[in-house]
Amino acid sequence: MKIASVFLLLFLTQFISAQEKRTYNASTADNLNITINGIFDETAWQNANWEDNFIQHEPNEGEPPTKQTEYAILYDANNLYVAIRSFDNPDSISMRMSRRDETDGDLAGLYIDSYFDKRTSFAFVVSAAGVRSDMVNTNDGDNEDNTWDPIWYAKTSVTKNGWNAEMRIPLTQLRFEESEEQVWGLNVLRYIFREDELSSWQPMKREAAGFTSQFGILRGIKNIKPQNSLNVTPYMVARTERFEKVPENPFLESGKSNGFDAGLDAKIGLTNYLTMDLTINPDFGQVEADPSQVNLSTYETFFREKRPFFIEGNNILSYKLAFGDGDQSANNLFYSRRIGRRPQYSPDLNENEYADNPDFTRILGAAKITGKTKNGWSIGVIESVTAEEDVKIKGPGADRKQAVEPLTNYFVGRVQKDFNEGNTYLGGMFTAVNRNINDDHLDYLHKSAYTGGIDFVHRWHNKDWFVDAGVYFSRVEGSEEAILNTQTSYSRTYQRPDADYVTLDSARTSLAGTGGKFTLGKTGGRFKFAGIFSWKSPGLEINDIGYTPEVDEIVQAFWAGYRWYEPFSVFRSLGLNFNQWTNYDFGGELMGAGGNINGHAQFKNFWNAFSSINVNGEQLSHSALRGGPSMKLSGNHSFYAGLFSNPQKKFTYGADGGMNWSNEKDFYSNKSVEIEFGYRPVKAMQIEISPEYGVSKNKLQYITQQDFQGGKRYIMGSIKRKTFSTSVRINYNVTPDLTIQFWGQPFIATGAYDDFKYITNSLANELTDRYTLYSGNQINYDAGNSVYNISESSNETPDYSFDNPDFNVKEFLSNLVVRWEYRPGSMIYLVWSQNRGNYENRGKFNFGDDINTLFDEKPHNVFLVKFSYRIGR
Repeated sequence: MKIASVFLLLFLTQFISAQEKRTYNASTADNLNITINGIFDETAWQNANWEDNFIQHEPNEGEPPTKQTEYAILYDANNLYVAIRSFDNPDSISMRMSRRDETDGDLAGLYIDSYFDKRTSFAFVVSAAGVRSDMVNTNDGDNEDNTWDPIWYAKTSVTKNGWNAEMRIPLTQLRFEESEEQVWGLNVLRYIFREDELSSWQPMKREAAGFTSQFGILRGIKNIKPQNSLNVTPYMVARTERFEKVPENPFLESGKSNGFDAGLDAKIGLTNYLTMDLTINPDFGQVEADPSQVNLSTYETFFREKRPFFIEGNNILSYKLAFGDGDQSANNLFYSRRIGRRPQYSPDLNENEYADNPDFTRILGAAKITGKTKNGWSIGVIESVTAEEDVKIKGPGADRKQAVEPLTNYFVGRVQKDFNEGNTYLGGMFTAVNRNINDDHLDYLHKSAYTGGIDFVHRWHNKDWFVDAGVYFSRVEGSEEAILNTQTSYSRTYQRPDADYVTLDSARTSLAGTGGKFTLGKTGGRFKFAGIFSWKSPGLEINDIGYTPEVDEIVQAFWAGYRWYEPFSVFRSLGLNFNQWTNYDFGGELMGAGGNINGHAQFKNFWNAFSSINVNGEQLSHSALRGGPSMKLSGNHSFYAGLFSNPQKKFTYGADGGMNWSNEKDFYSNKSVEIEFGYRPVKAMQIEISPEYGVSKNKLQYITQQDFQGGKRYIMGSIKRKTFSTSVRINYNVTPDLTIQFWGQPFIATGAYDDFKYITNSLANELTDRYTLYSGNQINYDAGNSVYNISESSNETPDYSFDNPDFNVKEFLSNLVVRWEYRPGSMIYLVWSQNRGNYENRGKFNFGDDINTLFDEKPHNVFLVKFSYRIGR
């Protein structure tokens, strides 16, 4: 169980601000001389100000905890020292070893609002097994960043009365204003794993909005000075690859390659409030691969960021285009996966030519400045330069290079200003992408792309009510080819014959668009709701550095929810939600409407469950025919549910899955199920296996389009898809600082097509009136070339043809990572990555044959050793 899930309700649910504020007074002494060992045997601890009287927060809010806790805080000129006594029966303490920031078992820690802005807090938490976890909470707990890894120290020990946690937090890791006496926000928390019980020193209620604003007060720290951090961490990487020899391919003929690289990371305190992170030639070879998938839609797949440089501090660099955490939550003006992406151009090769394609674009350097000033200004800036990437091409009489990605500069700037004790903030964001395009074949890319926005949030009535509003814009510039591609992309399709509210202009060299959002709601109390309105104009294009799969939409939505926080009947907690939405395009056409009811519950036996029912009305799609006329799609119903066992047990299990079916008979259906198994044979090892299987059918799956008699034939087919994957994860934690992690995933996806047809009337009311099936006399399959030939006049001369769309995709991805933090901030990584892949032009799914075929493939192995050494304080 990660700390994010342990304290989830603290961050995402609401609290009442009418609690009486408690005050703690820290103390100091000459020559503290404290050794961090989890044993409070120094005189300073015996004379410290110990505070107890913790109050239960979950599950029985306001009641005394099952076991009491006490703490004390000392300080000197350079450090903050924290001692926490967690009283308990030693035999009952849950001491689960895990990796940093993935703490499990019994926990204790503190949260410090050293800005005292009542919006930002720094968390330092340790498990009974001695595993540290840390995070930054912003926007009064609405956002959390557990990738923040400050340099601090913690040790734990078990005593006859329970367990102790002792910490030393260097002042270089905190941000505060110089003054005679510090006044900070403070709360100390304790989590008892076996009871799933959370208690805190400063009582808080779950019904009201806010987290950091509910802290108690820390006083007594006097005459300390802010200290800027300075850490420089050079690294070296040695890499070797082994793969199948391909004698005719000059890049694969040896079956091996070796390499060595070096770079540097740095963290520099520019001021007491602003920190600059710098990276030169970064290497992310230890980062886990993205899971496999086959995407047949027009929507770009969203992948979560995993690279440490871009994850840390990403909350302050975020500008969300929508409210909440649903399907629209990934839409953002900044999507860091654009930086260092896979090169966008694929070269055309002549016969017997081979190319050595780079897997990603090298990041030459990147700098990031984040922080918050004493006047309430939150600042985030990223400046990054990626290299011009060339592909090497060899063949008979050929030995050349061709550019596949131009030299590119990325800039992101974000500011926010707090007012009214953090109840109000005004913010702005600006991004810029500039490409140095020197090759004609790369003229299809934008030469420059700019986006910007202003947003405003105001909360009132003890933060129960809020309004969240913003407007943003985009402008892209480039060649006529580049802007024509933008106009005709699947997300806007200016070329549609029924798009009378936009104009396709092939001579344009720029395109601009706007968007906006407005949300009014109530998040305090048990009953919560929000009314939501947003728009994205047809010309909006943010995907050079942002992420949005769809534009040309006007959305109205309403959400309401009710929470039961205290145990009743068989429940420990319960939540129900209702959602409703409608979607229009800028021509005033209704694109779709629907609703959802969902609920989540925890039972008194610690099992968890969720369920969801969706109903969508008839929909209109502008992209289904990839630039053709709009197409009417059936409405649908869906049901999803999941049930998961008590996570405290050695053996855990659960399942989730659902069904989706269209209102029009046999138009569309989908069924999927995932089963999760977890086993902890010893406290230091966790094994998780999650097989997933899905079957879907679609009568109108787009295949291609062909010219015919001065018009277009939009060709579709009926598809039956089957997908199987299994995620296997094994974590072994030798010590809190030495971990071994394995992740592997076999993946099989097949698609079998039949009933080929072409669209005749895409807006017909009846499904069968929207298309015409090819007769047996009109379609002929050429098995030797895997091509379907179409002769609509039933003669021997084909009018057009298309490739067999059947597919059978098999992949195996795996990562084995040994991570040792041999001194704070200094790492050694040993990495073994393996992938296997196979593609066949057939749609048959046979699990045994597919698995055997997959593992008969020769693997591509990467072995990597990465060494870094932190210099600084």
